[in-house]
This record gives sequence, C-alpha cells and structure tokens, in this order.
Amino acid sequence: VLDTGGTPELVSTDSGRIQAFDHLDKADTFPVDRTLDEAQVAEYDGLVLPGGVANPDALRMDRRAVAFTKGFFDAGKPVAAICHAPWTLVEADVVRGRTLTSWPSLRTDIRNAGGTWVDEQVKVCTGGPNTLITSRKPDDLKAFREAFTREFDKARG
Repeated sequence: VLDTGGTPELVSTDSGRIQAFDHLDKADTFPVDRTLDEAQVAEYDGLVLPGGVANPDALRMDRRAVAFTKGFFDAGKPVAAICHAPWTLVEADVVRGRTLTSWPSLRTDIRNAGGTWVDEQVKVCTGGPNTLITSRKPDDLKAFREAFTREFDKARG
C-alpha cells in the first residue's frame, strides 16, 4: 500500500501492539493505529483481512470486526482476504454468490455459505456490490499484493 502512495492503517480489536506470526512462529509486532471502536468504513478506500489461523478465527467471533468487514461490502469498497481470512467473510454473510479462493480447508465453509470456491493463486471477483480479492497462502503474497493494490488504486481514483 505504501509503495502505491496509500497510507495503511492497522485496525485491531484492541489498542497497543499486535503479534504477527510466520506460520506458527512469532514474528514482528506492530503498533495499532485505531481500534474497531474508533475506525469508520467511510475513512478507508479498502480493507485487507489478515491470514493465518488464529487472527481470522478471533475476528469472526468479534461482532465489531464482522460488522466493520460487512460495512466495506455495503459501501461498495474493495476487500482483500488471504489464507483463512475468508472465515470473517463467511461470518459477515458476504460470500453468497461470490467466487473466491482461500486456504483449501475453507472450501466447504465457503460453499456452505453460498460462495463458489476455486483453487487459484488470486481470484478477483467483481460479481457483487464490491470487488473481492482473495488468495490461498503465503506463497501467493506477491500476486495477492499486486491484485489488491491495483484495485485499491482504482477505489482511490
């Protein structure tokens, strides 16, 4: 996002710092810019949901995170989700009629929620109220980043 002239903000359920992981190993920590209680969808051009297993599982159980995510679909703003992140999309009931990819173990969850799952490095779905960009795994990060920054640039005008 920085490379394309955007200003990323890290929004989290709580203030302070968040712990990132490289698979199951602790990685860097990052400062939270705003909490979900402070952030408003109208202030952002798009949303990137984190991958991994733990973060998406926690987010889908937080009503504020689910509502914030759904707000981007309601506002027609692009959303990007990688790995297990589509769990939050399933919880927000925004995958019905959409085509997306994810970590393979989410295939049934996505289908049960009315979406179509595909095994592709990146899937850009424009068949809904917004653009949805999804990717499967860390090996897809380069293609994922290129796809969502292109779509976010369009949203910024």
